Amino acid sequence: MNRRGFVRTATTAAMPAGRVLGANERVGFALIGCGGRGNLDARLMQQAPGAELRAVCDVFDERAQRATKELTGGKAAAFKDFRKVLELKEIDAVLVATPDHWHAIPMVLACQAGKDVYVEKPFSLTIREGRAMVEAARRHKRIVMAGTQHRSAPHIAEAAKLVQSGYIGEVHLVRSWNSGNLSPNRIPKLPDAEPPAGLDWDFFLGPTPKAPYNPTKYFNYRQFYAYSGGYITDFGNHRIDSIHQIMNATAPLTVAASGGKFLKQNDGDVPDLLQVTYEYPGFILEYTSCWVNSHGLGGRSAGMNYYGMMGPYNRPHGFAFYGALGALFVDRIGYEIFPELEPDPSRRRGAPAGQAKFRCERKQFQGEDATALHVRNFIQCVRSRERPFPDEEAGHRSTSACLLGNIAYQVGRKLRWNAQREDFENDREASRLLSRPARPPWNLI
Repeated sequence: MNRRGFVRTATTAAMPAGRVLGANERVGFALIGCGGRGNLDARLMQQAPGAELRAVCDVFDERAQRATKELTGGKAAAFKDFRKVLELKEIDAVLVATPDHWHAIPMVLACQAGKDVYVEKPFSLTIREGRAMVEAARRHKRIVMAGTQHRSAPHIAEAAKLVQSGYIGEVHLVRSWNSGNLSPNRIPKLPDAEPPAGLDWDFFLGPTPKAPYNPTKYFNYRQFYAYSGGYITDFGNHRIDSIHQIMNATAPLTVAASGGKFLKQNDGDVPDLLQVTYEYPGFILEYTSCWVNSHGLGGRSAGMNYYGMMGPYNRPHGFAFYGALGALFVDRIGYEIFPELEPDPSRRRGAPAGQAKFRCERKQFQGEDATALHVRNFIQCVRSRERPFPDEEAGHRSTSACLLGNIAYQVGRKLRWNAQREDFENDREASRLLSRPARPPWNLI
């Protein structure tokens, strides 16, 4: 019997199927990973009707103690080992907000323990991990929701209706961008050191290769491929997930990437400039992650706020859809439609222009971050047993697209992707990057 089969058989035989909640019974949930994002999610989640934070867990004692104090006044039990949390009968669901390399194992074991799971993005560290997570959710009939909160934003749903109804015409080009400025030395190179008291550094490393403690690796882990997929799986995951939703797409046909690490004084090995071109059925997606300049793509309109905007000029995050009738620009907190002009023969040979006629109507909408809605939707799904939006498959697909961009960058050539087999066509080197060896004893999935 292989390792995956052993874990599946041995663990499921010993674990419960999950409690059946009464109509008025509270949903007890646990937070695994007490960093800034986890604490925010947990704070909002416990504001959902009938939700109660009953346990917190982090490999750093200080973070766990601070979380239980700040979030529950010390009522929630604090743990260092997430496996102890999964043994608690009063826990119905877990919120996994760990660094990326720790998403898959707690999620799979939580499903085996009969718990529902909210997984922060990115869904997984590798594509093979992601598929194992989907299989675990289905096998154990658990509610699993990906933390791509754009899916709960009304203006993103409206953008999907606009595109799919043909309001801006047929769309064959989509652009997405995430940008910031990390120069001259925003991620300093620091020497290895002794870990702070109360931090189990070996537990933090978990399935990744053994390495000495370094404060940059701990506090800025997304700068390192060992622990993350970099900016594309962090910021880009949200935008690509929304593009899948708006374009009704699931997976690309081909992917090619280029980029590099140009801010040599910054630590880490992920590129600070990454350009990925995806070919989907019917459209091309260009994704850019740029951390050498924060301007982004597109201008600003009077009275509009844009996600991450700083100062008077930049528009650092967004995604745009270019149709024959107009262009739709979207970000986390709003959208705008810029109509195309109708052809005007009077403009030829320098003649004065007639009154402008547009091919569609100018529209704009100012929204807000949907994290609060998203985590409330998860609690509602735990109660109702309805499939969440996005479910585990959608979460896996959007993260997979990001990871494909990383693989194309690492091998340096255009790749053809077979989404049904979840493998590349005739490229063994690229296929080897679909998974990573896990350090024992964490080689569980």
